[in-house]
Order: sequence, then C-alpha cells, then structure tokens
Amino acid sequence: MPRIRLGLVLHPTREVSPVVDTMVAWAARHDAALTVRAEDRHRVPESVRAVPETDLTAASDMLLSVGGDGTMLGALRLAVPDPKPVLGVHLGKLGFLVEVEPQELPAALDRLLTGDYTLVGQGCLECAVCGDNVVAFNDVALIRTPGQGFVTATLAVDGQRYGYYRCDALVISTPTGSTAYSYAAGGPLVSPATRAVVVTPSAPMSGISRAVVLSPEETVRLELKSGSGPVAVEVDGQIIRDGSTSGAVEIRYRPEAGHVVRLDPRRYQERSALKLGLLDLPLLPAQLRELLPEEVRRRLDERELPPPL
Repeated sequence: MPRIRLGLVLHPTREVSPVVDTMVAWAARHDAALTVRAEDRHRVPESVRAVPETDLTAASDMLLSVGGDGTMLGALRLAVPDPKPVLGVHLGKLGFLVEVEPQELPAALDRLLTGDYTLVGQGCLECAVCGDNVVAFNDVALIRTPGQGFVTATLAVDGQRYGYYRCDALVISTPTGSTAYSYAAGGPLVSPATRAVVVTPSAPMSGISRAVVLSPEETVRLELKSGSGPVAVEVDGQIIRDGSTSGAVEIRYRPEAGHVVRLDPRRYQERSALKLGLLDLPLLPAQLRELLPEEVRRRLDERELPPPL
C-alpha cells in the first residue's frame, strides 16, 4: 500500500507539466500514489492513475490543487461530501488561498509525508438556488445583465423581511471570501477566524446601501422582485444561472466544510496581508517591480524559473 495517496486537481488551462513532473518524480522516490480526474488524463504521465471526478476524494488521502484560488476553491467544493485536506500550489496571479510556490513543492511534499503541517477549517455557504443545492467557499453573487436593468431583490433573515436592494450586484460571502468580490464592492474585511455571512451590494441605486454582517446561525434569503432585470447567479465565480428574472436564493453557513493545509500559518498571513495591501496601490505589478532594488529583482527572476526536474 502506498505511504500516501495524493489527488491532483489541475487548473483547466494553465501549463502544469513542470509541477506535475516534480510530483511524479517525488512520488516515485517516496512510494506515493498520484491520482487525477479522468478529464485530465491526457495532461499527466501514465504512472498517474485516472478516476472519475466523483471518485477522486475517496481515492486520495489529500488533494493537491495546482493553479490559483479558483482551482483551490474547486478542490474544496469537490471534497465537501468527503472532506480531505487540500494543499494549494500557486500558478495563479495573486492567490490568497494557495501557499506553496512551485520551487517549494518537494520540501512541502516531504512535510505532508511526515505530518509536519497545520489544518485550517474552512466554512462554506450552502445555497438553494431555484431548487438546486450548491456550495460556495468564497461567495455567491447575483449580477445584473448589462443594459437590462438592475438586480432588485428583497432581503429576509430567518424568515423576517428587512428591506430590498436595487444595485448592479449582490455578493454574499464567507469570511474567506470577504477579500474577493465583496471587498471589491466595498464590503468589510472579515477575519478568517470569524464565522459570519456578509451581504454586500455593488453600486447600490436605492434600498439597502451598506454591507450587512450576519450570524452564521441565521438563514439568508434573497428573492428577486417583480421588475428586476435579468440576473446571473455566480458561485465562486462560476455561473450556474443566467438571465433569471424571478426566484430566490437561500443561504446557510456551514462550518468546517473543508480543510486547508498550512505549512507556515504566520508566513501565509504575512503574504496575504502584503497582497491585500497591494490591491489598494494604483500601480501595475510591473511598475511595482521597477521600484525594487536590482538585486531583489534578480532574486525574484530566479524564483520564477520552472522547478528543476
């Protein structure tokens, strides 16, 4: 029996071969088993076993997400029925959830094998959307169709109606998701150690115009009013409904729905704080890079080289 079984969740379009090759070489040295979704069979060597997506978590002790935050969120959603720890390998542009850079991967895998890591629980939003049940680890958003009116919806909490929104979008987020769409819409930053649900309107025209922070025990219901423009419903950035002019979204918070592997929690928090601070700077990444000393730029260039095979 393999010492550890690792399931790979790959970014759908980015080039992942250098990272996968590093994993395959490490697995061969450490008697580890690698598994991937059948849809990614053509992207990995033959030594990696392919299974249907629904079987990936059952075939794995841990999941490795290779991509950005979107890939990490997908891995967490995939594991909700059978929660397994998820480690993020960074191939994205910003990445608040992912922790490991490609060049750090071999050492990170060694630590997985010895149990030298911390698990951080992640809450999610369980959502009933027009009869369908879905989960979101970042946010659920109701977004207007450009040129066809506004999102007009009533807010009810535990069955008690409180008012209405008329805006470009409504974002319902977890504390983890408070740094994403909700933050961009003007919502508050909520500590990931807090359990809460945040409802934030984007560009409100009338009705409720400020973000609302609710208890995780409360049920949120947003119902489109008559006359609302066509609305798309996004779950963690993926459209699951498009053009709806009626219906409701009911949302409950579910604690500890997923587990994220943290190798260095303090370093991760420092990185996230830096990334968040950079969001408020009116400069492009390339412009920021030019402000660094030449020696620091050279070291950054070396860190961005593909990992050795």
